[in-house]
Amino acid sequence: MTGAAEPRHFRPPHRSKPGEDPYRWAMLGGVWLLYFCFGLIVAAMAPLVQPITEDLGLSHAAMGGVLGAWPLVYIASAIPCGALLDRVGSRRALFLAVLIIALSGALRGLAPGHLGLFLAVAAFGLGGPLISVGAPKLITQWFETRERGLAMGIYITGPALGGILALSVTNGVLMPLFDQDWRAVLFVYAAFVGACSLVWLAISAHPSARAVERQIAAEPRRPQLQVFAELLRLPVVRTVLLMAIGIFFFNHGVNNWLPEILRSGGMSAAAAGYWASMPTAVGIAGALVIPRLALPERRIPILLGLFLCAGAATLLIQNPAGPLLAGGLMVQGIARGSMMTIAVLMLMETRGLAAQSRGLAGGLFFSAAEIGGVLGPLSVGALSDATGGFAAPLTLMTGVCLVLILLLARLRRLERSQLDPMHPPPGTKHLGRFFCPCGDGLDFLADFPRGLTKLIALLQVQPKRRGRAEPLAKAQRRIGGDAPLSGNDLRDAVFRHMDLP
Repeated sequence: MTGAAEPRHFRPPHRSKPGEDPYRWAMLGGVWLLYFCFGLIVAAMAPLVQPITEDLGLSHAAMGGVLGAWPLVYIASAIPCGALLDRVGSRRALFLAVLIIALSGALRGLAPGHLGLFLAVAAFGLGGPLISVGAPKLITQWFETRERGLAMGIYITGPALGGILALSVTNGVLMPLFDQDWRAVLFVYAAFVGACSLVWLAISAHPSARAVERQIAAEPRRPQLQVFAELLRLPVVRTVLLMAIGIFFFNHGVNNWLPEILRSGGMSAAAAGYWASMPTAVGIAGALVIPRLALPERRIPILLGLFLCAGAATLLIQNPAGPLLAGGLMVQGIARGSMMTIAVLMLMETRGLAAQSRGLAGGLFFSAAEIGGVLGPLSVGALSDATGGFAAPLTLMTGVCLVLILLLARLRRLERSQLDPMHPPPGTKHLGRFFCPCGDGLDFLADFPRGLTKLIALLQVQPKRRGRAEPLAKAQRRIGGDAPLSGNDLRDAVFRHMDLP
């Protein structure tokens, strides 16, 4: 009726879906900018360690505690941040994240002493997870499967380039410009991040972005604790979380200690810094290419190749300067630039993971991953002190890569078991659960025809070939003339009778 008011949930039709909307590239640019700010503020403290410790009278141990403040907060806050992201939406959550990061940068410049600086750096751990979790969730909302790898590969270059900018201009440009005032430098970085928050606000205020947000908000929601429990019950999710710990253990452990590892091999500090920058450059290039190739059917073989590259790097970087060392640093850069991206992509597309739960799933991923991110550098440092060198820590990293390969093999088995009813995944206690889900194991013999129908139906899910539809129709008529099913309805009907995640 013309005069009737439109219901509140009314949404006008749009010409294109998010995966086809050209504006998705603007949203990707906004996410890249936020991740650039993330890397900029993370790296901004490293070049300023000497002037900060001298000005505030801090020991190296106290400064180390300050630098490690935000990862500890990150671990505790990643899961709540993921839940908040699912509740308020990516657009608002990412704006809040970049404001917190800007505030953290400004508070560092105002810190009167050790405690103030510690709390300012720790505040970053509240905003960082919202970006880490919100970015992949937003990509899965706006991009189709075939483009997600490319999109994630693009935005993951943001923190690396932000870190490079901070390391290159802090002492070379900004400190001389502000008469060696480290507080002014941090204020400049905070102001830049604050300006970027306004850019994100403008990008995400576009009608297309608001329409996607309304569409996601209209979907039914479930209690977060229930979703959390369901996620942990999925074997694929548990396996990917263990892989996340291993990936960050390797990346943070090797990356943070790489200059010192190279110096222990006889290099000068300047040469070690030059050689240590090689993996960063290679990682940026790899992040643009490798995730783009990681379509669902290729992800496990590509991850296997990356884990092998990581393992080879731990052996090769023990060599003196030369071709072997250069090769080791290059393969380390290839691995570190793409392992995390593909692992997140696999988690976000896990079977049984609802779109509304991706924020919480991402929070789980990064909360688990940062445990490895904290333990990696600590383990390398402790083993180096205990053994007087880096051979033992690098051997440990080789072992971590082997564990990652074993976890990948388990992930492969789980993926196959989801498609093969004769090899059910953990949680399917009896073959009878497939043939007679209400029975206790041997009861499937009494209901074998229906079980056979389900088995044929499962085969029917595969790409259509001639002669497949007729056996299914005959089987359905034999057990009572059930209405034929096809496509997604057929697949869903089959999986409902199986204990599959």
